[in-house]
Amino acid sequence: MHAEYRMAKDQVFGRQLRRVALAWGWLALALLLPGLVGAQENQVSEAESQATAVDSGKSEPRTEPPALTQESRPFDLLTAKRLTGDWGGLRTDMEDVGVKIKIDVMNQFMVNMHGGQETKNGHDAAGSYEFNVYLDLEKMKLLKDAELWIRAKGTWGGDASDFDREKIGGFFKTNQDASAEEPIFIDKWHYRQRLFDDRFEFRIGRMEPVKDLFDTSKIIGHEDKYFMNRALARNATIPSKKGLGIFLNWNITDTVYVRTAALDAHARSRQTNFNTAFHDEDEFRFFGEVGCRPKLNSPKGKLWGHYRVGTWFDPTEKRKYFNDIGGELSRRTESGDWGFYVGIDQMVWKENDEPKDRQGIAIAGRYGWSDGDVNRIEHFWSTAVQYEGLVSTRDKDVIGFGVGQGIFSKEYHWAAPRADRETVYELYYAFHAAPWLTISPDFQYITNAGGDKGDPHAMVGGLRFKISM
Repeated sequence: MHAEYRMAKDQVFGRQLRRVALAWGWLALALLLPGLVGAQENQVSEAESQATAVDSGKSEPRTEPPALTQESRPFDLLTAKRLTGDWGGLRTDMEDVGVKIKIDVMNQFMVNMHGGQETKNGHDAAGSYEFNVYLDLEKMKLLKDAELWIRAKGTWGGDASDFDREKIGGFFKTNQDASAEEPIFIDKWHYRQRLFDDRFEFRIGRMEPVKDLFDTSKIIGHEDKYFMNRALARNATIPSKKGLGIFLNWNITDTVYVRTAALDAHARSRQTNFNTAFHDEDEFRFFGEVGCRPKLNSPKGKLWGHYRVGTWFDPTEKRKYFNDIGGELSRRTESGDWGFYVGIDQMVWKENDEPKDRQGIAIAGRYGWSDGDVNRIEHFWSTAVQYEGLVSTRDKDVIGFGVGQGIFSKEYHWAAPRADRETVYELYYAFHAAPWLTISPDFQYITNAGGDKGDPHAMVGGLRFKISM
C-alpha cells in the first residue's frame, strides 16, 4: 500500500511539473529569442533614418529606394500593427474621414497546478472578442471636439466563475476578463464632448466606472494588458457594474483634475439600461475623484506619476450581515452604502532620456474601504512593481509582480465564522511577439482561498493571448 501511495504521489507531482512547464514555456521562449522583433524594428528604423538623411540633403554611400508609405508598404506579419493589415488602404481612408475600427481578441488558459479545492481537470480555457468603433465627429464635419465610441463584446469557452469557485475556491477571479459564454452585445458606448481647449469634457452613455473612469492605472488596472487576477486588476471595494449615466471631468491645471459621475444603480448586464435608468426606481451610483499627474525631474528626463483619492455612494438596498437576538443570521437590508479609496502610480527610474520612451521601473499601490455591514470586503490593498524593457532588444516587453489582499468584514463573520482574508501574489511577463500579438505567461499564488483561514493555498498558472485584428 505504501508503494502504491508513493507511485500515485509521484504521478501527481509529474502532472504538476508538466503544468508548470506549459504555463511558463512561453516565458522561456520570450527570453531565448530576444531578437525576433528587435531585428525587424532595427531594419525599419534604419530605412527611416536613411530616408530622413536623403530628405535633409546629406550624402549617402549608396542609393536606396524611396521609403514606402504605410499604405503602399507590403504586408509584413512581424511588423504589421494589426493582424489583418490596413485592408488595402481602406482603414487609413476611413480614419482620414473620422471612422476608426479596432478589433481585439483575447484568449486565456488557466490551470490549477497545486492546492485549492481540486486539481483534477482543474483547467479552464476562455476568451473574448471586442469590436470598437470610434467616430470623430469633427473630422466628419458634424460637431467640433466631439466623438462617439461604441464597443460590442462577446465571450466563448468555459465558465471562469466555476473554475474559481470549484477548482480554486477563491474569492477573487483568477482571470478578470474571462466569463461565461455569451453572444456579442453592445456593452459600452458613450458620446464625448470636449470644451474650453480640452480643459473640460463630459460623456453620456453606458460606461464602466473602475476600468475607464475612476482609479485608473497604467500598471494595475487593465486585465487585457497587465495583471489578470481581480485583486491586482481592480480595487475590490469600488462598485464596478456598467451603467447608463453621465461623466464629467475638469482639468483644473495641466496636472490637477477633478471628476465625477452618476451611473444607473439598477443596471443589468445584458440590457441597454434605459428601462432601469428612467423607469421604476430611478437610483444612481455617484462617484467622485480628485487627482494629479506630476512629472518629476530625473537625470534621464521626466518621471510620470498619478496620485488620486476618491469616494462613491450607492443608494440601493443591500443585505446586512449581523447576529440577531436569537443567534441566527437574519436577512435584513441597509441603504446608503459608500466607500473611499486612494491610488498611487509612479515611475521611479528611466533607462534613457528619450521623452517618449517608457522603458524603466514603475511602482503602484491602492487602498479601499467599504461599509462592512453590507460588503464582504471591508478593507482592500494592493501594490505592484513593473519593469518595461527589462530584456535587451525587447523594449516593449513588460514584467510585473504584485500583491493584493482583501480583508473580510467583521460583520460578515456571522455568516462565515472563519472568514479572514485572501491574499494573491501574481507574476506575469508580457511578451510582444509582434505589434499585433502579445503573449503573457502568468503565475499566481493564492493564500487562504475564499478568505477562509482553514482553506488550502493554491498555485495557478495562466497563459494569455491578445491579438489586434
